[in-house]
Amino acid sequence: MNDFSKLPLSKSITDNLNNIGYTEMTPIQEKTIPCILNKLDVLAQAKTGSGKTAAFAIGILQQLDTTENRIQALILCPTRELSEQVAQEIRRLARFTDNIKILTLCGGTPIRPQTQSLEHSAHIVVGTPGRIGDHLRRGNLDLGHISTLVLDEGDRLLEMGFEQEIDGIVSCLPKKRQTHLFSATFPDAIKDLSKRFQSNAKEIKVESFHSESVISQRFYEMEWEKKPVATAAILWTFKPESTIIFCNTKKQCKDLLEYLTENKFYALCINSDLEQKERTEMLTLFANRSTNILVGTDVAARGLDIKDVGAVINFDMPFDPEMYVHRIGRTGRAGKDGLAFSLTTPAEKFRLDAINTFQHSSFGVEGVKSLDFSPGKSLLPPMMTISINGGRKSKIRPGDILGALTTAC
Repeated sequence: MNDFSKLPLSKSITDNLNNIGYTEMTPIQEKTIPCILNKLDVLAQAKTGSGKTAAFAIGILQQLDTTENRIQALILCPTRELSEQVAQEIRRLARFTDNIKILTLCGGTPIRPQTQSLEHSAHIVVGTPGRIGDHLRRGNLDLGHISTLVLDEGDRLLEMGFEQEIDGIVSCLPKKRQTHLFSATFPDAIKDLSKRFQSNAKEIKVESFHSESVISQRFYEMEWEKKPVATAAILWTFKPESTIIFCNTKKQCKDLLEYLTENKFYALCINSDLEQKERTEMLTLFANRSTNILVGTDVAARGLDIKDVGAVINFDMPFDPEMYVHRIGRTGRAGKDGLAFSLTTPAEKFRLDAINTFQHSSFGVEGVKSLDFSPGKSLLPPMMTISINGGRKSKIRPGDILGALTTAC
């Protein structure tokens, strides 16, 4: 049974699913939605892009009582970007549901407008633990009627140090509730979290590791100083439409960005020092294909959910295999093919061994002779973003802009 029409959903939800083209469930949806509808807690292992947001969102929407003007569902995410993406997906799924209010509460934005929005309450709140905790301490948030709690990307929540904040939030919730925990990996800390917050949770695992038929994983061995030119060679050889490159330090990101720029690549570097506005602008450029290469650290890239990433390059091998799984999971989503390249040195063989053990694979290293090292090839992004600092006050009309652009072409 993988057809949404077979589920006991309201007509408004079913009609909307048909309207947006949701007919067949993904594996994670097929296994989790019936459990959620049957009032069970769910502990699910699924990577981003598997349809997990729709899985818990559809269950929440079906159980929601919009005649009750109070918060009934709380979804905790590790980052602002992911929170906004989750809220956007829920709004899309709730398009045919009348009088529903979904509120996003995250750091990095002024708290006063959020406080004003909370005065009118909401049915579903999506946010980061830090800002949710802040509102609780200020007395702005009433979570006494929560019937569903979702911890999205649970492993990331723990890695980012939110465990104590989550403890405080859960202490404010009713003991009688559903709690759903979604995580790409199942370390011991996640199992401990489940024992503390869930009741007889139904454990579900779907595509625990990345299928070799979806993500092509390749490991190139070289001396460390050859890594920059090997990175360029991978880009020249495979020409992915978009690429995320991971380094282990901010300095290495900066150095690699300089090298790529000198070699006529259009790349941007995302790091944790960026203001939220700068970060948003950079992600917009990458998402709309105005730049096709994004360089960053694991910390800077947390919570990014960019669709259709063609390739991931591990310039530096990750420190642990779980991080490797997270990194390459940014490509090959929703059944699409993806490319994952890792640059390793002879001294790092133990890291490849750990990855093979963790994901039950048997990858070996290959040389770089098959790569195209021809210099001077510029990989232009397919799009260009133009910022026009003017409008009505400058007596610029839409037709003027269109005319200028078409004349220039």
